[in-house]
Amino acid sequence: MYVLASGSPRRRELLSLILPEYDCVVSGCEEFVPEGTPAERVPVLLAEQKALAVAALRPGDTVIGSDTVVVLDGEIFGKPKDAADARAMLRRLSGRKHFVYTGVAVAENGSVRSFVQKTEVEFYELSDETIENYVATLEPMDKAGAYGIQGKGSVLVKGIVGDYFNVMGFPVAETARFLGLVK
Repeated sequence: MYVLASGSPRRRELLSLILPEYDCVVSGCEEFVPEGTPAERVPVLLAEQKALAVAALRPGDTVIGSDTVVVLDGEIFGKPKDAADARAMLRRLSGRKHFVYTGVAVAENGSVRSFVQKTEVEFYELSDETIENYVATLEPMDKAGAYGIQGKGSVLVKGIVGDYFNVMGFPVAETARFLGLVK
């Protein structure tokens, strides 16, 4: 049985595109990233931690963990702490290119293997009014980088280079290949 180590509705929706049946178990594990870890490695480490934590509860199952970060100039933008933090992130992303990295880890039979997917995202120049209106929707509050490309945040994005679903938080096509579901 496949198990998704996540409570994210977006990840559930996206995994359903390639796996019609699976369970969901939130890992609840304490996330730890060693000091000095390169930004692009962080989501892989966190995905591995989540997958291994759930695999310990579900031996014999294939557990999929995932984590996404937004990176600008080497700095990781996680989920905003509050509206002011969301506004600050969006101001920094305004008119610039940044990267979205999603780590996916698969734990089974006592081992874990993983990969990271990278997508470049470019934002339009954002006015203070646009930022205020978007933050007022509350959509940015549970999203890395304070935006959701699949929702109202779509109007902020000028373009992407890479996997759209990766920006949503789960690289569907690469995961299907990694699991051997598509050859």
